[in-house]
Amino acid sequence: MEPAERSRVPRIDPYGFERPEDFDDAAYEKFFSSYLVTLTRRAIKWSRLLQGGSVPRSRTVKRYVRKGVPLEHRARVWMALSGAQAQMDQNPGYYHRLLQGERNPRLEDAIRTDLNRTFPDNVKFRKTTDPCLQKTLYNVLLAYGHHNQGVGYCQGMNFIAGYLILITNNEEESFWLLDALVGRILPENIFRTWKLIHGHRRQAA
Repeated sequence: MEPAERSRVPRIDPYGFERPEDFDDAAYEKFFSSYLVTLTRRAIKWSRLLQGGSVPRSRTVKRYVRKGVPLEHRARVWMALSGAQAQMDQNPGYYHRLLQGERNPRLEDAIRTDLNRTFPDNVKFRKTTDPCLQKTLYNVLLAYGHHNQGVGYCQGMNFIAGYLILITNNEEESFWLLDALVGRILPENIFRTWKLIHGHRRQAA
């Protein structure tokens, strides 16, 4: 691909991830030029579906979700279908009270340890970026650690929370989505089990 053609493909994707040096620009453009028609058609269908203001639970919505939710509607649909929106509406101010609660140095240190490891190839999580999403990520994980003290913080949660932040661009919504995932959607006790395994590995070392 010629340099002029290469420059048409952004170096950074819509989520903030840098494309690798060996990224196949030609293959990407070829695929996306045809796939764009499908994406546009889906976006129109979703826009019509959501005109009423709410996200209905129906076979149509289930079918649409399985084919993928357009980025512009993703946060709204995830919040509604996961139950996160209902939880947030029923608990106004709860997230911010969690952040103002009693300090837990052990929890805080565990979270800080993983901040720089979260999506190192994403410019939005780098300290040189303004604003840097590391503070938002820290807040979401800290609030969740206080909210669910049985789990607290576990390695791997930073990537889940980080991705939710990229999608919602909203700190409080990301917290409630994380709560929905860990508390109701993912297999029960998955993070408690992981913490137990990780703890045994550290003792063995």
